[in-house]
Formats: sequence, structure tokens, C-alpha cells
Amino acid sequence: MSDVLIVGGGAAGLMAACSASQAGANVTLFEHNEKLGKKIYITGKGRCNLTNDCSCDEFMREVARNPRFLFSALSVFSPQDLMRFMEDNGLPLVTERGRRVYPASYKASDVTRTLENVMRARHVRILLNQGVKQVLTENGHVTGIETVDGDIYRGDRVILATGGLAYPSTGSTGDGYRMAQSLGHTLVRPVPSLTALETQETWPQQLQGLSLKNVSVVCLKGKKTLYEGMGEMLFTHFGVSGPIILEMSCHLPDDVQGVPFSLNLKPALTQEQLTLRLQREFDEQPRKHLATVMETLLPSRFAALFPQIAGVDGQKTCAGLTRQEREQIRSTLQCVPLTIRGRRPFAEAIVTRGGISVKEVYPATMESRLVSGLYLCGELLDLDAHTGGYNLTIAFSTGYLAGQSAAQQNP
Repeated sequence: MSDVLIVGGGAAGLMAACSASQAGANVTLFEHNEKLGKKIYITGKGRCNLTNDCSCDEFMREVARNPRFLFSALSVFSPQDLMRFMEDNGLPLVTERGRRVYPASYKASDVTRTLENVMRARHVRILLNQGVKQVLTENGHVTGIETVDGDIYRGDRVILATGGLAYPSTGSTGDGYRMAQSLGHTLVRPVPSLTALETQETWPQQLQGLSLKNVSVVCLKGKKTLYEGMGEMLFTHFGVSGPIILEMSCHLPDDVQGVPFSLNLKPALTQEQLTLRLQREFDEQPRKHLATVMETLLPSRFAALFPQIAGVDGQKTCAGLTRQEREQIRSTLQCVPLTIRGRRPFAEAIVTRGGISVKEVYPATMESRLVSGLYLCGELLDLDAHTGGYNLTIAFSTGYLAGQSAAQQNP
């Protein structure tokens, strides 16, 4: 029987403990916070979008980095397996728009409580307020861990499930990066992902709080399209946010300063259709100021600011607009230029992009290729995906596989 030590009590660590104990291992879980699952509590605005009821192929299309690495984990523990696990252990689920799955109570705490109940029923030893300093090895094999207090715990297997750097207030401090690197693993530079963006332009600040639906965003690098999507966005005191902006942040280069992108405020219309629409509005209201007439196309706050963005005098009457000015208005409605100044910090990011290189981990077991008996899973690895329950599923699936593999290996 293996003695499995798990470092980290988040989604990946909790599921690893459930899986390893189910497979018959003696499991001890170390969590440096005062309670388990602190990051789970804030996911989905406290409602916990724990997975997405899609096929594995569909799932991998939503993974921004290293999707093929997840094939084994998703094959062993798919979104549907996760849903059955939760329901079989007393947590009713509901599925909403976009196939997003939540606990029926809409309480993230119920997800953590369900996992805790499973662990306690399987006699997992849980040590809270117990930080881990290092993983101990001998001749290239794990022998245990040392806590920050200097205590030594011996074990045949160690699972690192310490998370990334997003939401450091929940305990994501990067300790796992340091421990893995000390054992020879490579760290792919961590950057905030699924995060809002600061813009060099200051006019978005004047629209703070304004949300736009059914707009599209395009980000190009030369002739290459880095991202193109349609949905909802939000103007903020620093720039832009909202679902399509968060998703775009997954696909940007590490250094985003100076990267241009554009908003199409009328993506459902062709150039010709929008030209005719504008002509009709201008012809029907020739004596009205441009800024006033723009309210038929945009929210009033945006309509007042839009002529300035388009480089046209908003106090001009529609009858006084030149052909060139009309074209400027049309083209700007379908291509509002913006420039990224930077990402918002880890404290506001939903997940971490980057982490321990998956090239150094066996995808079929989650075991390290460098250290026998060491397993890595969850956000600690260089894996991240779009919003919709995908990132939590990555944590649960890789955690499950790591726990199962660690328990089944002969000590």
C-alpha cells in the first residue's frame, strides 16, 4: 500500500486525495491555509461553475495551451465522470446556458464540502495550516516532504497540487513552482490569464461601467489573427473587461504592451448594410447633431463620445457631414481601434498561464519524467483554458489521474 502525500488543498489536491484513497493508498493532505478549497469558494462568483457538459474533443478545443496533454486525463475522468462523481456523492447539479454546470444550490462551498466528506469517509489525513518547504528525494526518487516548521513526513509518492499565482489571497503563492524547480523542472513564465486589459487610450475610462452585448473583437499580429470573438464586453476605469476580453487575454503574447486590437460595434451588419442604415438615419434627421443621432445606434454615453473617437465633430448636423466623414463614422463603428497597455495583475486574474512544463510530465500518469514518485497536477502545470468550467475540470481531471496513478504504483 502506497503512502501518498499531497501538497495543496485546492480542486486538484482534493480530487487527488479522493482518487488515491479510493485506490487504497494511505493519504495525507497538507494545506497551508486554515481551510480547504479557498479558491473554489470564489469561482463562478461564488456559484462554482465546476465543469462543462461537453465532449472531450469539444473540451480540448477550449484549451488555450497544450490541449493534447490532457487527452489521457480527460479519458480517465471526463466532465461527465466528474458530474457523476459529484452527484453520486450527494451533490445535485444543474446545467445552464453554454452547458455550464453548477451545484444546484449555487453554493461553491457545497463542492468543497462534498470533496471533504469523501476524503473523511476514506480516512484521508488532513493537515491544515501546514505549509510545505520542500519535497525530499534520494537517488532520484521521492522519500517524503519537509514542512516549513521543519517536520519530516515520509511517503512513497508526493503529489504537488499547489496551484498557480492567480488570486494570491487564496494562498496561490507559487510555492509549487519553487519546489518543482528545485527538483530540476522547468518553469514556463507565469502570466495572468483570463484577465482584463489596460488600454493606452483613456476614453474607455469615460465609459466606465458600460456593458456592450453582441460586439466582436479582433486582435491581429501582422497578418496573423491572434484572436477573434463575439460576445459581451465591459468598459472599466483602466480599459476593457468582460467575457470576450478575458478570452482574448488567453491568446495574447507574454508581452502585451503596444498590441493593437479593434472592436466591431455592429458585427451583424455588412459594410453596405451599415452604410445604408447610417444614410437613412442622417437623411431622416438632417438638422440634428451627429452626437444626438448616434443614440439610435449606440448607448447614449457612448453616442456622445463616439464622434470624437471617429475624428468627426459631434456638433455637426447630419446634413453638414461630408462623404468622407460619413465613411469615417461607418468604418469606426466596425473597427474601433484600441491599444493594450498591459494585463491586470494576478490578484484579478482568473487563472495562471504558464507553469511547470508539461514536456517534463507523463500525460498518462501525471508523474514527473525527472523524479520517480513525484506527480504534478492542476494549475501548477502549463495548462489554461477559456471560461466555462474548463479550468476547474483541468484541475479535477489531472488531480484524479495523479491520485489514481500514485496509489497504483508499487512502492
